[in-house]
Amino acid sequence: MIKVGKNILKEVYKQRSPDVHKYDFGLLLVIGGGEFYTGSPTLAALAAFKTGVDMVRILAPKRAADIIATFSPNLAAYPLKGKWLEGEDLPTLISMAESAERVAHGKTAIVIGGGLGRTEETKETIIKFLSQVSTKAVIDADAIHAIALRKELIKEKNFLITPHCFEFFILTGRQIQGLPLGEKVKIVQEEAGNFGVTILLKERIDIISNGKEVAINETGSPFMTKGGTGDTLAGICGSLLAQGIEPFTAAQAAAFINGKAGEIAANKLKESLTATDLIEAIPEVLR
Repeated sequence: MIKVGKNILKEVYKQRSPDVHKYDFGLLLVIGGGEFYTGSPTLAALAAFKTGVDMVRILAPKRAADIIATFSPNLAAYPLKGKWLEGEDLPTLISMAESAERVAHGKTAIVIGGGLGRTEETKETIIKFLSQVSTKAVIDADAIHAIALRKELIKEKNFLITPHCFEFFILTGRQIQGLPLGEKVKIVQEEAGNFGVTILLKERIDIISNGKEVAINETGSPFMTKGGTGDTLAGICGSLLAQGIEPFTAAQAAAFINGKAGEIAANKLKESLTATDLIEAIPEVLR
């Protein structure tokens, strides 16, 4: 079993050649947000930029996209038509994913789920979209509830799934909260192997497995219970996938970076920590 440490950063961040161009370090699509949750895709996108991806495009229902577009000039937000992700949005999602693959020459990834909601139409749209794309993807939050309805579609896909304990139960039917670490490790490894994907279980000690190997990450802080710190993790995962890092390594590095940035911010702010404070601490982790 691997214990993740700072040396993981050397695996994912290499010396850059001066002869590089836009999209050489990836293009990330973030699909999220809705009438109520507008911050989730924003936090994922900002964390992705801070961890090195060249470009992020956010696809969100109109109200969320309009708010996101005014938040930062770094963010490009494409407005979908309705209040929620709906079936009529499917052709747009597929077209944008295909376009991203072409323009970035395959250096592309998707983060999907944060803030999308769990209406039946939204979940069905997520399922149809994921069944029709081959792009590497981070499956988070509401998208986990969607794929739990059609588990066969994730078999052997190039996906990184980022559940907390309850989402893990929704996906697998296995209750792991309160179990000893060793038992959790065994169960996560089994389920990652069953699905043929990488799972990053978000816990006090994060557990990461691709079904063959297992890693644990101990960075983090008890002040990281604030809303949005899971969105930042998903964004970092997506950023690294888009830069060409394979899922198991990307999950380890993302867990380390997110947790360590949370530690740094919490040391200064304690109860006042927010997800945006964590994002601002990321450059200190990468130094």
